[in-house]
Amino acid sequence: MNPNQALWEKGDFTRIAASMRESGEALIEGLGVTPGMVVLDLGCGDGTTALPAARRGAMVTGVDIAQNLVAAGNRRAAEAGLLNLRFQQGDASDLCDLGDATFDLVVSIFGAMFAPRPFDVAREMVRVTRPGGRIVMGNWIPDDPTLIAQVLKTSAAYSPPAPEGFISPVTWGVEAKVRDRFEAAGMPSGAIVCERSTYVFRIAGPPRDLLQTFRAYYGPTMNAFDAASSQGRAEALDAELLSVFETNNRGGADRTEIPATFLKVTVTKP
Repeated sequence: MNPNQALWEKGDFTRIAASMRESGEALIEGLGVTPGMVVLDLGCGDGTTALPAARRGAMVTGVDIAQNLVAAGNRRAAEAGLLNLRFQQGDASDLCDLGDATFDLVVSIFGAMFAPRPFDVAREMVRVTRPGGRIVMGNWIPDDPTLIAQVLKTSAAYSPPAPEGFISPVTWGVEAKVRDRFEAAGMPSGAIVCERSTYVFRIAGPPRDLLQTFRAYYGPTMNAFDAASSQGRAEALDAELLSVFETNNRGGADRTEIPATFLKVTVTKP
């Protein structure tokens, strides 16, 4: 199996996504999605941004590497009665099922950044976008002090070394890398805009509850705990991550509201 597929099918990202719905709604609201717009949500999970786009009347295709998330997304679309939304399996590095210049808007919020071969990812996103259309990515930033960057950094410290040739997903959070990739895909420098933005994780419970969800269902964290357990270090990893969750919480003792900074990338195709 594709290692990226194995990572995201190992857990159940729908459990994490439940804490991300409000920010997904707000992000789509800010993109000005309108009825009839043709939208691709790449690395869509179970539809945190795909469903809000479809509810605004766009024709939306969600693509994800994980079969379980595609199935969950199609269930959510059916339950919502959204006939203008469909989910399908695919690899952001090779969108072979999607035609050239098909989409007005390509959105990938913490999705395509995890696909292998980042130059191929950029090229494929540009290829399927119509002239005058936009690509909008949300990417976690390396060494950022907020939640997900710290979760990934801490998890990596307890995990086995990455295989030779591995390119870290968080390099998509470095503006210079982003520009290199999209310029190699034919985009002029002036068409690429990078800015910092914030996503908020929210649950009606303490930070420990959200950490437990990450521990049980988030692929990178699950792998880190597997490795840490084999070394007798699971308690140390748990303590480190709990400190990250509690330090970043803005919701009080019994509610979790944790902001996480990301790099918002907007590419307008000439």
